Amino acid sequence: MKLRSLLVLVPLILACSPSDSGRGKSMVAPQPAANYNDPSRIDLDGSVDLIVEPKATENHWRVKNEVIFEGLCSAIEGGVTPGNRRLLRFTVTTPNIGNADNFIGNPRDHYAANDGLFELDTCHGHFHFKNYATYKLIDAETGDLWRSAKRGFCMLDTDPYLPSLRDAPRNYWSCGTQLFDGFQGISKGWNDTYVWKLGGQYFVLDGGDGQAPVPAGRYYIEVEVNPAYPPDASGACPRVKDPATGLCHQFAESNYANNTTRVLVWIAASGPSGPEKNSKDPTSADDIEGNKL
Repeated sequence: MKLRSLLVLVPLILACSPSDSGRGKSMVAPQPAANYNDPSRIDLDGSVDLIVEPKATENHWRVKNEVIFEGLCSAIEGGVTPGNRRLLRFTVTTPNIGNADNFIGNPRDHYAANDGLFELDTCHGHFHFKNYATYKLIDAETGDLWRSAKRGFCMLDTDPYLPSLRDAPRNYWSCGTQLFDGFQGISKGWNDTYVWKLGGQYFVLDGGDGQAPVPAGRYYIEVEVNPAYPPDASGACPRVKDPATGLCHQFAESNYANNTTRVLVWIAASGPSGPEKNSKDPTSADDIEGNKL
């Protein structure tokens, strides 16, 4: 599991400007930075297939009170009121188990083309991939649901997944900013992981984001990668349509039916819980989305 907050200095500088603008990477770069972001290594011969790996979420979540500081971009984007908040934090890993890269490229090019893939985040000073994943907290008994505070995503080769598919080292390693080109994607056999410490990688349980407070009980964390959304009134999709369902997606995959995972968690009435309950609290540096975003 990669901890985006442990990025080596050079790739971090390449990826993002020094702002609250990234998600923390989980592993130290295993090769010289000059070997990343190489267009000659893009592999489009085959099909992309993204999934959500449940074990990453099962093994890395916690419920605990934390202080959310004023001015954090992730809190502003998620509509979270600063102060002492009770949060459910969780890790999400989205591997590419297909036989081709999920190549995205430079966000600045997509934004200039107005092709619907990226939006500009003026707080962070970089671009967010639109509709990359959705996080829902679902009451296991009633079906009531809550949204997460997470708004920004950036696809990178954060950590390896399947050796049988991974025939090349990490390549996609730069989110980019308004000023610097990025190189986004997920190589075949690699993960794109968002660790639990990252900004916005949580549900607010005490109503501090304008939603109803979450009662104690059993809940599902539901994650959908490359989520489906309805076509326009004429039945057209701006990017890709799944012929099996008629729904839209941001990029093509060989299989859309494996894009959703649910993990059961429990929320106590008070006190910390979960596998990461004794872990050190995130710092303002962990919240910087340049660390993974």
